[in-house]
Amino acid sequence: MKSLPVGVCSWSLQVTSVPELAGFLSQLGLAHVQIACGDPHHASWSEGDAMPAAAKAAGFTMTGAMLGFSGEDYTSPAIIRQTGGFGPADRRTERLDCLAWGLARTRELGLQDLSLHAGFIPAVGDAERPAFLETLRKAALMASDAGVTLAFETGQETADLLKQTLDELAAPSLMINFDPANMLLYDMGDPLRAVELLAPYIRSVHVKDANRPTKHGEWGTELPLGKGQVGIKEYIAALWKVGYRGPLCIEREVGNQKERFADIAHGVVVVRDAISAL
Repeated sequence: MKSLPVGVCSWSLQVTSVPELAGFLSQLGLAHVQIACGDPHHASWSEGDAMPAAAKAAGFTMTGAMLGFSGEDYTSPAIIRQTGGFGPADRRTERLDCLAWGLARTRELGLQDLSLHAGFIPAVGDAERPAFLETLRKAALMASDAGVTLAFETGQETADLLKQTLDELAAPSLMINFDPANMLLYDMGDPLRAVELLAPYIRSVHVKDANRPTKHGEWGTELPLGKGQVGIKEYIAALWKVGYRGPLCIEREVGNQKERFADIAHGVVVVRDAISAL
């Protein structure tokens, strides 16, 4: 029988403590979680510096860590383009320092995988591209030195540009955290085609659903699993076809905590049904 571990992203549950997370996982019948590092501006933990020890003792399985940067603003696609990841030139040093913290926290958690949004990668020929790629090279070296794989989330550029960039960087420590809904939310191409194109770089995945925007320059709409345009069953089948055998971590970023929990519980059923159909 074909099987893939099903998990959830800790920040989707809006938890503030390790016991709260453990309780939600138990209610959902899940053992796997991609966990927020806990920096103060992104899903912080009441345990503070004691969070890694608490998480390791909690009994759940952490699949990897997630890092956000102070100042990232998702009000609109245009604003996150200006503020996201390593995009803002005047914040790159600060964000590399934050990355150093995140890499250390990842190791404290006993993990070897850290995901983040790199920012909007400039196209080939763009005057901003050389400096941006130099920053990514620094990030890759930092990750390599820490013994951590750094996985950039998909969606803020086309799959073709992301693959071309990773091919050019040729850094073994740089991989992808594949999120199909992001590609729709940013209107950056077909996520099922992207799975095949980016297969060699897929290190971890999110399972999230969305519809494309109806107006250029606006956000698409995130939806509960199975109610958007991703095609969750086809997405999971595509991952299986290209050889992905890692955890399927459900992400939900819309609604209050009660609404998110209900949507994630629904998502667990959708994902398990998709796995059973493989």
